[in-house]
Amino acid sequence: MIQIPSDLNPGLVPLAFLLGTWEGAGVSDFPGAEKCNFGQSVTFSHDGRDFLEYHSHSWVLDADGNKVRPLESESGYWRIDKDRKVEIVMVRDQGVVEVWYGELADQKPQIDVVTDAVARTEASGPYSGGKRLYGYVNSDLMWVGEKATPEVPLRPYMSAHLKKVVTPEEVAEMARNLPDMPDDGIAFFK
Repeated sequence: MIQIPSDLNPGLVPLAFLLGTWEGAGVSDFPGAEKCNFGQSVTFSHDGRDFLEYHSHSWVLDADGNKVRPLESESGYWRIDKDRKVEIVMVRDQGVVEVWYGELADQKPQIDVVTDAVARTEASGPYSGGKRLYGYVNSDLMWVGEKATPEVPLRPYMSAHLKKVVTPEEVAEMARNLPDMPDDGIAFFK
């Protein structure tokens, strides 16, 4: 269920499906890099201004699903205009800063973005651009990223399936809003 906070900037309502903390797992595979399964935690938050704040942390997982080491981190700001055009400014721990542009699909919670500008520090690895697709599917957040370097043309390199993290306060609120039901064990949670 998508909830729209009362203090959300009205212009951000089309992006409300992103709000919250999401956690899950995915796969990373790109030529010249280690192929691995990874865990990820993503948070989209707001403070009433005209952007969403974004933070993502991922880590390599072993065959049993245990954290091995950090994989990558990124932070940024997401905006949307009245024509559903999305812009993102993002910085990655590898020494890369990106500007992304795209749009929110018509009548569905799906965002396609592509890099418009990339700046790299001398220490960062080769990278020339990317493309991402984010979608809200059956109450989960899914995404796939494509990446290009001077040596490798644009190709998929990471994807993940994330579930929303629900706080105890949110569970209590959901329980308070349950309709009256017969005492079949569910009533205990009200």
